[in-house]
Amino acid sequence: MTLDDLDAPTVHAWSAVGGRPELAERVAYEGAGDVLPAQLPVRQLARATVGAASLAAAELAAVRGGGDLPQVRVSEGAVATAFHSERNLRIDGRAPINFAPLSGFWRTADSWVRTHANYPHHRARLLSTLGIAGDGSRDDRALAGVLAAELATREAREVQETVYAGGGLAVALAPAPTAAPDVPLPLVEVREAEGSGPSPRRLGESASAAVATSAPAEGVRVLDLTRVLAGPVAGRTLALLGADVLRVDAPQLREDADTYTDTGMGKRSTLLDLGTAGDREVFEELLATADVVLSAYRPGSLDRHGLAPEALLERRPDLIVAQLCAWGWAGPWAGRRGFDSLVQVGTGIAAIEGEGAGEGGRPGALPAQALDHGTGYLIAAGVLRGLTERQETGRGRHLRFSLVGTASWLMHGLRPEPPTSDVHDEGRWMAACESPYGKLGHALPPVAYEGGPANWARPVGLWGADAPSWR
Repeated sequence: MTLDDLDAPTVHAWSAVGGRPELAERVAYEGAGDVLPAQLPVRQLARATVGAASLAAAELAAVRGGGDLPQVRVSEGAVATAFHSERNLRIDGRAPINFAPLSGFWRTADSWVRTHANYPHHRARLLSTLGIAGDGSRDDRALAGVLAAELATREAREVQETVYAGGGLAVALAPAPTAAPDVPLPLVEVREAEGSGPSPRRLGESASAAVATSAPAEGVRVLDLTRVLAGPVAGRTLALLGADVLRVDAPQLREDADTYTDTGMGKRSTLLDLGTAGDREVFEELLATADVVLSAYRPGSLDRHGLAPEALLERRPDLIVAQLCAWGWAGPWAGRRGFDSLVQVGTGIAAIEGEGAGEGGRPGALPAQALDHGTGYLIAAGVLRGLTERQETGRGRHLRFSLVGTASWLMHGLRPEPPTSDVHDEGRWMAACESPYGKLGHALPPVAYEGGPANWARPVGLWGADAPSWR
C-alpha cells in the first residue's frame, strides 16, 4: 500500500500532529450512509480527526505495552453520533437547550449577524451595548422581539464592533469565499521544548500489554483549563484512555450544567481562583507533577499568572502544553472571544451552508458543531503523540490549535466524496448511566482501536466538587 492509497484527510490530520504518514495504513472506516450531510465535507473532517486520535491512542498503547500497533477501525456512525453529543444528551429524559433565545441569527439593515448569549455575562453585555434593558422585567423570549427590532435598524459590521467593544459576542455574516486563501491557516502548530528537565517525567511500562492497550494514558495527569466544547472534548477523550483529567475552573465563572454534563465524562472537576495566593499555591503543586496542560483561554489571558506556554516549558521542559483559541494566533481578531457558531459566520461557512444568504436568504450552519468536535479530537491526537515522543526524548512540546484553522481545512483542504449505502443506526452508539445529575443517555466515544475502551470508566461528577489533588 502506498500513501496515495490511504485516506488523504486522515493522512493530513495525522501528519499535522507529527505522526509518520505511513502509519495511517492502520486506519480503516466503517461507513454509515449519508451522515453529517452538508455543502462542505463535514463527514470527512469528522472521521479523519477521530481517526487521528484513535491512531495516536493505538500508537501510545504499542509503545507502552511493547507490542505491535493495534488496528484502528472507526465507525462513521459512532463519529456522527458523538459529533452530536450535546444534542443527543438526555438527563432524566430531558433534552438540553443548546442555544439560548438570544443566541442565533438576526437580520440587520444590510445583512445578518449571529449572537452568542448562552452565558449570563455575555447576555448582559449584548443587551447593554445595544441599549436594551435586561433587568428581569421581561423574559428572554419577549426580549428576543426587542432585540430583533433593534438589530433590524443597524448595519451588521457596526453591531459586531459595538457588541465586541462592550464585551459581548456578535459576528457579521462573511460572504462565501470564492477561492482558497493565499496562505492556508495551519491545522496545528507544534514547537518542541528545548532540552529536558533534570528528571523528565516518562510513563512507566504497564504490567501487561492488555492494560496498556485498554488504558494507554494510564498515569497521565492532565490539567484541563478549558470550557464549553472543543477543549473539554479533548479532555474527555484523554480520560477515556485512562488519564487522570482534572478540570480547573474559577469559582466565579460558573459553567452551564448541561454543557458540563456532556463533556465531563470520565473527568474530575475542582475550583481554584488563580488570583488568590492560597489557590495559586495549590495550583502550582498540581502543576509540579502534571504531564499535560490544556488551555482554551484567549491568547495571553493566563500570562499574568505566569502560565504562558514559554514560561511553563522553561520550568518544565517535559510538559505537553496544548492551547486552543477561536480566531487564530495572529491578526486583529486573535484576541477576540469566539465559539464554533460564530467562527462559522465569520469565515463564510454560514453563507456556504445557507439558502441564498448572499442574495437575502437566511444563512445556515453545519449539521454539527464540527469545528469544536473536530478540533477537540485533533487536540487529543496531538497530546497523545506528544506523550509518545516524550517516552523516547524526555522532552515536551507546545501545541497550538484554533477553530479558524480547522475551518480553513474544512473549506479549502478537503474534498467531498460519496457516502456509503449503509444505514446509520444512532441508537447503536448511545449508552445510559447514572450520574449526580440524573440518569443520562449519552453518546459513546467514537475513538476506537483493537483492545481499546468502549466507554468511560466513570460518569460525569458534580462540577467543582472534587479536591484539587491527583488520584
